Amino acid sequence: MIGNESIDLSLKNIWESWFAFRKGKKATDELHNFQYYLEKNLYELFEDLNSGKYRHGNYRKFIVCDNKRREISVANIRDRVVHRLVYDYLEKIYDKTFIYDAWSCRKGKGLLGAIERSACFLKHYSTHTHTHTHTAKPFFACQAGTVGIWKCDVKKFFDSVDQEILLKILSFRIKDSTTLNLLKEIIFSFTTVPERKIGMPIGNLTSQIFANIYLNELDRFVKHELRAKAYLRYGDDFIIVENDFEKLEIFRIKTTDFLKNKLKLTVNPKSDKILKPAHGLKFLGIKFWQSGRTLSKRSLKRSTQRLNNANISSYSGLIKKHCNKKYQKYFDWVVLEKLNF
Repeated sequence: MIGNESIDLSLKNIWESWFAFRKGKKATDELHNFQYYLEKNLYELFEDLNSGKYRHGNYRKFIVCDNKRREISVANIRDRVVHRLVYDYLEKIYDKTFIYDAWSCRKGKGLLGAIERSACFLKHYSTHTHTHTHTAKPFFACQAGTVGIWKCDVKKFFDSVDQEILLKILSFRIKDSTTLNLLKEIIFSFTTVPERKIGMPIGNLTSQIFANIYLNELDRFVKHELRAKAYLRYGDDFIIVENDFEKLEIFRIKTTDFLKNKLKLTVNPKSDKILKPAHGLKFLGIKFWQSGRTLSKRSLKRSTQRLNNANISSYSGLIKKHCNKKYQKYFDWVVLEKLNF
């Protein structure tokens, strides 16, 4: 699907975007005030969007310290309704273009699926490297050799996205001028470097799909040009598993150059490592071993600190998959205590 069709800016679609945005939101003074004049607010938004007068507002910013210090930028409710509108439009166009092993912020994907897939890669490569039986091949071919894992992430990804490159990527598929102008308004509403078109706000819904669209260029390069068979990305974290260390080092060099020259991104030197499966792999909050996997201490701590109604099922799944019966029982009591059941 090419975005020749303009984004649907009808009053009906704006109302639907409002309901999608409103679902699951906590009651706040801002939300109460917006809902008090809801029909008026949505109709004014409808008029501004269709007349080309819509301008994105300022952001409310706050700091979150979770492993690392991050600045979260949150738009006002009016703009977040527009974000929902744009997100739904872009998802229909782009999701089907993403590779199978892009696991973040997509329907039917997610963290648990990424963990299972990572474990599957490691298990198959470890098993088939050390076997000489002529059984049926797995979903990718392995040959005898030394298995290596390149684990990496992008340094300050959201702070570093080049907005002009993002718009250029979007323009390959989005041809409608009204839609492109709206995308520009959202993208240029934020910057991490004064007077430069750099960065995306972590708090925006649109940033989730913009990130996948931007990094889809990396995914396609690794899968279709380098032809890496066992590649997986979750957010800006990714791994490549390969049974040839020299080949893996070539992948590493070429991917690093691609990120730098094509996307203006830098790999994080702290996580840029080539490992052997026998030494273990820390990835996505999990410690992977050839014999199994466990939840990292940091992830265990976060699972209880961040617990709420919205994420209870995800954290429960992580605990049941990666913790012993004793900790599962403890976690159940934490759930009861925190959620007042």
